[in-house]
Parts: sequence; C-alpha cells; structure tokens
Amino acid sequence: VQLQASGGGLVQAGGSLKLSCAASGRTLTRYTAGWFRQAPGKEREFVTAISWSGNNQDYAGSVKGRFTISRDNSKNTVYLQMNSLKPEDTAIYYCAARESVSFVSGRSKEGWYGYWGQGTLVTVSS
Repeated sequence: VQLQASGGGLVQAGGSLKLSCAASGRTLTRYTAGWFRQAPGKEREFVTAISWSGNNQDYAGSVKGRFTISRDNSKNTVYLQMNSLKPEDTAIYYCAARESVSFVSGRSKEGWYGYWGQGTLVTVSS
C-alpha cells in the first residue's frame, strides 16, 4: 500500500484545514488508519485513528473536539478535518495504515503501523 498525504498549508490560528490520505496499490477496506504528527524538535505523536469500517475513532486528548477523522473506502481515502487550529498544532502530519479489522489498542502506537505516507506540513500562525 502506498499512502499519499496532502492538504497541508499555512493557516491562521482559529482556522481550519482538511488533510487527505489517498491510498494506492491496494484497497484500504480492511485497514485501520491513523494520523500522527511531528512538531519541530519533538518526537512523532499520535493524533487520531479510525477503524476499517469508520465506525470507531480514537483521538489524542490535545485534539479531541477539534479534529475529526473520517474515511471513504470507495475512494480509498482517509481524511482529517482540523478546526480551531492552534499554533501548537504546527507539525508535519503523517498518515499511516495497517491491515486490521480489529480496532486494537496498538492503533495509537507508531510502531504498530506498517505503511506510512510522506507527510504534509501544517503551519498555524498566531
């Protein structure tokens, strides 16, 4: 599976962005998908994950209520809608996927995922 993240850019604090993660090479239907981010000088951290069906989601506390993950399996794409953006959301955002029909606890762990996109930069100005 090849993942291509897009949609990053520069936005003012309080604004919104929608990221996309398009998959190719294989259908994402049986894959759990997630988003991680890495801010300058910091380690990569979990942001959110979604089950293969889209019925289950998980969010880091720092983004809960502001970010929404979704997916369209017919388009082989996972989305991240980011609202009420803050300067501390500035980071490179990576999408990831692993074949799993169970929404297991490993979904928040970077090492659990087998496939990664190249990252897209989100910059939030104050």
